[in-house]
Amino acid sequence: MAAYDVLLAVRERDAYANLVLPGLLRERRLDTRDAAFATELAYGALRGQGLYDAVLQACVDRPLDQVDPPVRDLLRLGAHQILRMRVPTHAAVSATVDLARRVISAGPVGFVNAVLRKVSAKDLDAWLAELEPADDPLAALALRHSHPRWIASAFRDALGGDLDETERALAADDTRPEVHLVARRLGRDALAEASGGTPGPWSPHAVRLSEGDPGDIAAVRDGRAGVQDEGSQLVALALANAELDGADRLWVDLCAGPGGKAALLDTIARERGARLLAVELQPHRARLVSRAGLPNVVTADARRPPLADGAADRVLLDAPCSGLGALRRRPEARWRRQPADLPGLTRLQGELLDAAVALLRPGGLLAYVTCSPHLAETVVPVSDALRRHPSLERVDARPLLPGVPDLGPGPAIQLWPHRHGTDAMFLALLRKNGA
Repeated sequence: MAAYDVLLAVRERDAYANLVLPGLLRERRLDTRDAAFATELAYGALRGQGLYDAVLQACVDRPLDQVDPPVRDLLRLGAHQILRMRVPTHAAVSATVDLARRVISAGPVGFVNAVLRKVSAKDLDAWLAELEPADDPLAALALRHSHPRWIASAFRDALGGDLDETERALAADDTRPEVHLVARRLGRDALAEASGGTPGPWSPHAVRLSEGDPGDIAAVRDGRAGVQDEGSQLVALALANAELDGADRLWVDLCAGPGGKAALLDTIARERGARLLAVELQPHRARLVSRAGLPNVVTADARRPPLADGAADRVLLDAPCSGLGALRRRPEARWRRQPADLPGLTRLQGELLDAAVALLRPGGLLAYVTCSPHLAETVVPVSDALRRHPSLERVDARPLLPGVPDLGPGPAIQLWPHRHGTDAMFLALLRKNGA
């Protein structure tokens, strides 16, 4: 029931599964085993929607979009159990039929039963052999790993056209991600011991958890630690650790919500006698930044920050983006995003880059960050900004992440889930020249 309610919230309220599910699990007081099953069922059905819809379409006698949405949700839940979970067919069908009676009515029970019986007539490999297009290898990979083809194409382009690695990247989105923690006001080893996790391989602040609810950890509840992907930590640390000539007093996070990178940078800035100003447009996100313990938060449009030109020594621009780098953590996002979203996002990214350059003093450093590997959100905005602003020069960011392998040809860096176990974070580090 909890898994169905997650799909219902995603469909009807545009909710985020990773925000809805934890509350439902606590509310229903599910034990560890049942909570793990509900989590895999909800996230798996959402991640696999494209693949399961293709299978289901082959099992119904009308267009799938003409099937009532609640019934489609039930069929996806049943298909995930049959094709990718170790649930016996009779149990998966029976449980889904019982759920249909509870959440809808007895009317569609026969239909749900008949369709899932057809699904179970073949295993996943047999369905893929039937449904994968033979004349389009990329579309076949997209179906196999349940991504829209345009996202698979974007990954391929970012990986230099390597189809084998593209498949590894797509497969990584379909694995259950670890929870990453960040130690802010306590040592990493102390956080690892308190949480039962293991130190992250690269960030000196990171701890990785293979299981468990981070909300149960006292250090997370009281703000001494937080939930933050290790890749996000690394790009923030690269900005903080880059050499800077002259004054180093004011750091600015231009798009600070919900506050993870800002909180880490604020901790480091205070240790060095610097001050971090966090700027966030949305009031509710600005409140989240304040709750992370930051004293200097302003609610303002980052394209018109309330600072004089040339005031900042270091600027972080974690620009709004498609979020394609975090699909494994947001299972519904791959179906929510559309190619038509990109022009508006890239236009905004360019405007924010212009504002960040104006804000930066000569000699200052700008970190342009996106949680996306799409070239239109990474390489292209940076190249365009360099043409518009001759005072900018690239800084090789790779030496600032010592020990981290496979960062790309430089000077920018691209992290990947399949290479680093992090979100697919992009970082370009830029210096503003001039007197």
